[in-house]
Amino acid sequence: MKNTDPLHQLYTHYSELPYSQRVLYTCALLVLGLAYVFAIIYLFHSYSGRDGGTNTLTYEDIVIAYTGTGKGSRLEAALRGPMASMLPADESSSVISWVAEGANQEKYEQAVKPILDKRCMSCHDGSNPHLPNLGGYDNLKKVTEKDTGTDIFTLVRVSHIHLFGLTFVFFIMGLMFSHAYLRPVWLKCTIVALPFFCLVLDVSSWYFTKLYHPFAWVVMFAGGGMGMSFAFMWFTTMYQLWFYKLPDTVERLERRSTPTMV
Repeated sequence: MKNTDPLHQLYTHYSELPYSQRVLYTCALLVLGLAYVFAIIYLFHSYSGRDGGTNTLTYEDIVIAYTGTGKGSRLEAALRGPMASMLPADESSSVISWVAEGANQEKYEQAVKPILDKRCMSCHDGSNPHLPNLGGYDNLKKVTEKDTGTDIFTLVRVSHIHLFGLTFVFFIMGLMFSHAYLRPVWLKCTIVALPFFCLVLDVSSWYFTKLYHPFAWVVMFAGGGMGMSFAFMWFTTMYQLWFYKLPDTVERLERRSTPTMV
């Protein structure tokens, strides 16, 4: 069926852009794509295995991340989950046993502090606001309390980082993707808007999961929606930048009669 949707007079396909702008888009795509891959790796490393199972991201992992195990401490949950590979089994067992026995300060100085100084303090020294500070007994004591998942203040802090950061990422992706030739137009508009909708849905579901566990499914589906939108826009933009030729049947609007110097 022949497409009769007219092209907007301000629409410019990649093939009509100067080479410098196409190279700029390509470089931005490569770096953004690499950054998204690293983000996915970090996501799986941070959340998978919390349920004590295999290193795959599951519904239970998401629930535990936001609501806690309801049993042991945050420290124990981390040592049994995402941080399990960071300590030898005997050292991890020593720390977990210390927590179970009441987290005594004297034993902390004798047996626990040397382990943490050797294995953990390079990352958990308080310099990274996204990681708990394990320096000193008072700081460590905070993560030996009952695991109730990510606290509200941390969620608020991470929320504004995600909302600001990913909004810019998807704005840049959407701006580059807007040059793509894709019909029907409503589908193209949906793909541009979908990651923003999923972003708001994802972040808001972090809080709802603490109240009602099945919202963890929404977190997973919203994250998947963002990833699929990013991948579709990335591959479509990269392909049409250099390899795609507009259909001959496309009825072009009349361009400016005189060329302009750019």
